[in-house]
Parts: sequence; structure tokens; C-alpha cells
Amino acid sequence: MYFIGVTTAGSMSMRAFPKWAEVLGLEDGDLVGMDFAPRSDPGALRDAVDWIKAQPLARGALVTTHKIDLLNAAGDRFDSIEPLAAELGEIGSIYKRGGRLCGRATDAETGGIALRRLLPSGHWRREPGAEVLLLGAGGAASAMVWHLLKGEAPDGRPAKITAVDVDPERVRQLAAKAARWGGGRRVEGHSVSDVGETDQLIASLPPASLVINATGVGKDLPGSPVGKEAVFPERGLVWEYNYRGDLQFLDIARRQRRERDLLVVEDGWRYFILGWAAVIADVFQLELDLTGELIDEMDAAAAKLR
Repeated sequence: MYFIGVTTAGSMSMRAFPKWAEVLGLEDGDLVGMDFAPRSDPGALRDAVDWIKAQPLARGALVTTHKIDLLNAAGDRFDSIEPLAAELGEIGSIYKRGGRLCGRATDAETGGIALRRLLPSGHWRREPGAEVLLLGAGGAASAMVWHLLKGEAPDGRPAKITAVDVDPERVRQLAAKAARWGGGRRVEGHSVSDVGETDQLIASLPPASLVINATGVGKDLPGSPVGKEAVFPERGLVWEYNYRGDLQFLDIARRQRRERDLLVVEDGWRYFILGWAAVIADVFQLELDLTGELIDEMDAAAAKLR
């Protein structure tokens, strides 16, 4: 199994994979990293997909930062792309079935499960004015917008969703997708040039709103998508999709936990576990309940290595 990312050697998954293989009863699985810088040459991603398709021992791959770019660069190399992957415009899971190369998007499912786990029960219903601010407009952010608009919603839905990114084209693309998904006036996109603009958007959020760092900044790139003086909403929720790196965004939120009475300050650890579980199940053709006990076992096995 391959791992297409940016700095795969530093990922916990490289050390955790053998432990997960034990938990899941896999005897013949190895994990191999493939590193590409953000916004890499499309030809390099295309070559990676061709390699996986051609090698008989290659079962598939998990894709992290390059989900959108990989589909754009190599979508025609796949024999089958699931409808949701085409709808989201991204591929996070590459796997084979009967010699056919298949692509699937997993973030909407795994992100939704992770979000339901961290949200207080009935949160959006109890806080009808609360919003979501997504920092980033890439694949993970697009998947979360889809989930918030169209996924299961036992806790209700936020009053408004805003996505911000330094890339105006990504903002435009996400806004267009949201419109197709029925987002209408509930979804806004903003391109920002510095953290000051992002901090202003955070300051304008109603109480109990959710702020998500889906940029990769703090892991794939150093720094933080917000400034040190950013002020999170009272009784707000702060979710850092990253689980490793300098995590300055998470540190800023932690310092405000008591002062702003933040309900949740969470890193991306469980999201990370769920993402890997979903793709491993695809690659090795496993029936795996993403809300079941085996996920807890995978979590515990990897947590020992942190």
C-alpha cells in the first residue's frame, strides 16, 4: 500500500501501520511513502498513479494533501471513480478491484464521523445562530462543506458556513460546489492575503461557532493560519485537522480555553485514525465499521507510539 503525501516519513502512520495490520488481521501489507510538495507538477502525480496501476503488488494508496490535484492530473487513469469523488472533485482512496483501478473520496464520511464525535449532543439545535468557519478550501474543506450540507445531521446544521483560502481559485471552486449542493446563501467563500483578514472573520463569529483549520499549515507548512492575537468565539469549538507539526493554531486556542469558555479544543488524531481505517478497508477489501470497536483498537495501538 502506498501513502501519497508531503512528508510521509514524519507521519505516525508509517510506524503505526504494522500495528494496525495486527489489529485488522493483515499478514501481507507494507506501507510505502510517496512525497510530493504542495501544488506539485501534475505529471509527477500522474506518474505515481500509473506506477500503482501497473505494479501487480501495489494494492492501492491513501492520498492526503494532493486529493484535488491528483484527480485533476490523473483522473483519466482510473477505470472507476465513485460518484461522490467526482462530485467533490477529489480522490483520497486508490484501490483495485478485479484488475480495475478505482478512486473514492473518504473525507466526507470520516470527517462527518469525527465531527459528530466531538460536537456536544444537539449542538446546532441548541445554538441556532452558530456558524462554521473553515480555514482552507481544499479537498478536506470541500468534504466537510458537503457533510454539513448533505450528510447525516443528528445534531442539526450550522446557520452559516464560511470557507477562506489564500488561493482565490480554490475559493471559487468550493463556492461553485456548495451552490450545486444547495448551499445557496448559507455558504460563503473569501480569499485572504494575510492572517489579519482571517482574524477579523474569526472575531465576527457568533458564540458557539466552530473554527476548523483545514489548511495543512502547522504540518505540511510551518506557522499558523491565524495570528497570535486571534480571538475565538465565546463557547466556541476549535478543531485542528492536523495531529502533528508545530500546531501553533491549536496552541493559540488552548491558551484561550478558559478565558473564552471554549467547549472543544481538539486536534486531528481521531480524524487521522478514521481516514486511515477507511482507506485500508478499501485497499485490502475489509468490511470495517468506522464507529466500531476495531477503530478504538487502532487508535489505542497508534497512541502508544505518540
